[in-house]
Order: sequence, then structure tokens, then C-alpha cells
Amino acid sequence: MKLKWGLSFLLFILGLSFLTYSCYQNRVYDWDMPGYLGSIYSWDYPDHPQKVHELTYSSMKREAPQEKYSDIVGLNLPNKVFEKNYSAFSEQIPYYKIKVGFNAAVYVLYKCGFSGPSSVLLVNIIAYFISGILLFLFLKYFFPDNYFIAPVLSLFVMWIPAMRGMAENPTPDMFLLVFMMLFVISVLQKRSSLIQFVFLLCCVLIRPDYILFALSFLFVRFIYEYFNESKKINYHLILQGFLFVSIYIFIIKIHHYPGWKDVFYDSFISRRVVISAEKADFTFKQYWDILIFKLINFKRITLVSFVLVFLIFYFSKDLWMRILAILFFANIYIKFVFFPDGGTLRFFLGFVVLLFMVLLYVLSKKYDGFKLRKIA
Repeated sequence: MKLKWGLSFLLFILGLSFLTYSCYQNRVYDWDMPGYLGSIYSWDYPDHPQKVHELTYSSMKREAPQEKYSDIVGLNLPNKVFEKNYSAFSEQIPYYKIKVGFNAAVYVLYKCGFSGPSSVLLVNIIAYFISGILLFLFLKYFFPDNYFIAPVLSLFVMWIPAMRGMAENPTPDMFLLVFMMLFVISVLQKRSSLIQFVFLLCCVLIRPDYILFALSFLFVRFIYEYFNESKKINYHLILQGFLFVSIYIFIIKIHHYPGWKDVFYDSFISRRVVISAEKADFTFKQYWDILIFKLINFKRITLVSFVLVFLIFYFSKDLWMRILAILFFANIYIKFVFFPDGGTLRFFLGFVVLLFMVLLYVLSKKYDGFKLRKIA
């Protein structure tokens, strides 16, 4: 059995390495990259916005292929202005600075000698490889007698274009997925609440908008424990919630984050060239119309996540597993309500992966790791 698992892991590593190299070869330089570069350069030059601006665009111009660099700075009027005007660019930085966990990882690679653009991209490439290993080990743990499932299913998931797209783009989502996976594994393995808190905290530090995910998990766990287990108030969960809120407020205040209304306006209504020169005003009707229109592009995520929830309910009567399924499904729509970019799968794919992992866990319990003697 050890030999079979050894060969299984070897084949998996070879396949994952090929996919990871392919992601690196197809890495994308897009308009998000200047924001993250500006964030890390501002750590070295906090009082020199002109220097930060010059480093950001000179490093991209030096490393990115000419056509890709032209796409970044010539995509629209705001991007053209950001390249020329350091003041307008500086006002965009807080949107990216608040993702301190991702920026910290980029900064570490940058200080290790990698260029700024390479550091941004390599964080996701490395995270992609780690995510694949985590998925393999997860499957091996819950299906210990089936050495065929782990490599094949893991490679299939990592091969999915949306997964590879997260690795190729300069955004925090692939890096975030590592900690989301660690979190759900700790929940399924019933690890201590402190370990779960640490993984959730990492998620919030990487993307502060995941405060809603963290708080919603603490809430449902609090309710579940109170009514189904101890009938006692778990003050540790209340303290964790308070810490999450405090850390979130500290991050957005220290980085002068404009707020959700500004993000929504710049993303879905009109990208402002100079944020301070124009207020982010829009009506509820405008918001509602955008929300309904964007639902059109939300069909794939809705269908896949609904099927996964249905299968979890079908194969398991465990109340906690069903609650987790509903929680992850609900967070897809919570995310959509606040940022309805339904066509961009990376914003929601993490929750789909969590649902998939819960389904695998449920199947492993029902069929005892897919032992044939149990299924027959």
C-alpha cells in the first residue's frame, strides 16, 4: 500500500508541476498589478508617492511584454491617467493596501530578491502548487484505501480553467484559497477553535471583505453549539468575533480605505480618475438594476454550488454538514450582493471548492473511504 501511495504521489507531483509551470508561462500582467506594486513599494517609501509611482510603472514596463504593458496603461482613460499622474494613482492605492496578508507575502518575495511584478505573480503560482498538494492530502486522508482517487481528482480540479486563471492573475484569490482550504480541513477534522480562528484570520488579512464569512461562521457555530450541544454561551466565539471586527476596522482606518460605496461605484458605475474630485453617489435603483443585470452571468456558479449542496443533503443527514453547506452557499450570495461581478469566477470559486470538499468528506463517511466491500 505504501508503494502504491508513493507512486500515486509521484505521478500527482509530476502532473501538478506541469500545470504549475503552464500557469507561470501564461501569467497575466493586468490593471490590478500596479495597485499591489504600489502597495509594497509604499512600505519602503511611505513619504515619497512620486518614487512609488515611478517604481511601479518602470518595473512593469521593464518586465511585462510590450503588448501586455500597453493593455494595462491603455485599457481606458483612468489607466492612462494613473500612469502619468502620481497623485491620481496614489488615491487608488488604498483599495489594494488593505489586503495586507497578500501584500506581506509579495513583500517577502520582493525582499528575497525577486522583482516587484514577479513577486506579485509568484505568490499565486506558489499558492496554486500548495493548494494542489492540500487537496491531494485531503483526499488521501479521507480515502486512505483508494490511491487512485486522490491524484486523478486533485489534478482534475487543479486543471479547471478557473483554478488556473486564479494562479495566473495578480490577485489575492489563489493565495486566499490556501487558507480557506486549511480552514475547512480544520473544521472537518474538528481541530481546536483557536486553529480555525487563525486560518479565518489569515483569510480576513488577505481579503478584509471576508470578515462577513468569518462572522457568519462564528454566528452559525455559536447557534449550533448552544442549541445542539452545551446549551451554554461560548464566550470564546464572541471574543473571536470582537477581534475580527476590531482588526477589520483597524485595517481600513490605517490605510484610509474609501469604503464599499466607492468600490462599487468605481467597479460598476464609473471608474473615477481622481477619487477625491468626485463623490461616489448612486441610488438604490441603480444598485438594484446592476445587481439584477449581473445575475445573468451568475448561472454557472449558482448551478454548480446548488448541485453540490443538493448532493451534500442527499448523502448526509449530519446536521452540522448541512449547516456548513448552507453557510458556504449563502456566502456566495453575500459576496455577490456586495460585489456583483458574477462573470468573474475567482470571487466565488473558493466557496465552491469548500462545498466540494464537504461533499468529499460526506462521501468518505458514507462509503467508508470508498472501500468496495462497504459499497457492495
